[in-house]
Amino acid sequence: MSYFEAHGRDGELDGTPVTGWYFKLSGKEREWMAKKEALRAVAGMKGGSKASAKKKVGLPASKRAGKAAPKIEVISSKLSYEGPLFRVYTDEIVEGGRKMTRDVVRHNGSIVILAIDDSKSKRDPMIVMERQYRHAAKEYLLEVPAGKMEAGEDALAGAKRELLEETGFVAARWRKVVRYFASPGFLGEFMQVFIAEGLTAGEAQPEYDEQIEIELIPLSRLLAMIDAGEVHDGKTLISVMLYDRLNKPTKKKTKK
Repeated sequence: MSYFEAHGRDGELDGTPVTGWYFKLSGKEREWMAKKEALRAVAGMKGGSKASAKKKVGLPASKRAGKAAPKIEVISSKLSYEGPLFRVYTDEIVEGGRKMTRDVVRHNGSIVILAIDDSKSKRDPMIVMERQYRHAAKEYLLEVPAGKMEAGEDALAGAKRELLEETGFVAARWRKVVRYFASPGFLGEFMQVFIAEGLTAGEAQPEYDEQIEIELIPLSRLLAMIDAGEVHDGKTLISVMLYDRLNKPTKKKTKK
């Protein structure tokens, strides 16, 4: 078994199931994929072409050499810990001619759900929130629903499962938004955010170790809490603030 097969994780990348194949790509191939998605995202948001998007994101022209991805050589990889949620590997690598040791947490990836109830107000919808004790943080945190993806699980299927299990809600409409790495300095976990709308309430089915209080909070109040520094959960900050930005009306430019 190769290093990449051993470290392959299941998840989804732009609608395609990810296993070990993604990690078999060369650095240049991964760089190309990242640039392609950046261009597509910027062009889509601005309504422009990929050529104009290149200028906006500061990417080199397709035939002009950009900064090459570093050549990484993995000398050894040792499984230091394996638990039900993640694995820890101690890797010896050579990067840019320098030998170093990296402890890396490997994880299947997670899904994050921003569940929106706009049945009473389109301008200030209710956001489904959870309050639960997080031992690592040693405090009760206010969070959007989220959970770990199972091996080989489709991201959207995982999002639907987690929303039902943790909150009891079922959503009629789902929108895939941003995907990001939680803490790439040592953690291989990516988090895929979905917006869920058209909610129907039901009965939650939490796991034995989950003690969750469900709260529905108006978007305006949640944003005020974020501004006041009362929300400490990263995925909540990202998803709520992104939703607010995406749903703000754009100002029309007046012709002079």
